[in-house]
Order: sequence, then structure tokens, then C-alpha cells
Amino acid sequence: MEPVHVHISKGKPSSNSTKVWITKSGGCILGHNKSRIPEKDLKYIMGIITSNYFFIVDQWKQHSINKDTKFYC
Repeated sequence: MEPVHVHISKGKPSSNSTKVWITKSGGCILGHNKSRIPEKDLKYIMGIITSNYFFIVDQWKQHSINKDTKFYC
């Protein structure tokens, strides 16, 4: 099972989406920026992800088959 993460892209979901790992300490780390989101926008989005940490992790747990939640770090 993969660690908790989110995919982001502009418009419709894409196979070239940007991947952001959620850390155990409540932050996030950029996995890759395949959708080429501008740095300024990406910084803003990552701030939103960090501020929604508990919601994201809760949703991950609710939709995960394996209830053993893992984090990137």
C-alpha cells in the first residue's frame, strides 16, 4: 500500500498529475510536478494541503482497503 498522498492537476484528472506526499508530522512534500504547476501556485496549493491534513488523512482511511495508514516520512 502506498503512503498517504494526493494528486493535483489543473482541470480534469490526468495521468500527468502532480503528486504530493503527506507527512506524519502534518506537512507535505512534493513527490513530482508532472503537471508543471507554476512554483507560486504549487506553494499555495501545498499550503492548502497542509491546512487540510486531518481531513485528507481521514478521507484516506475511509477509502483505504487496508486500514494500516502509512506516511512517506
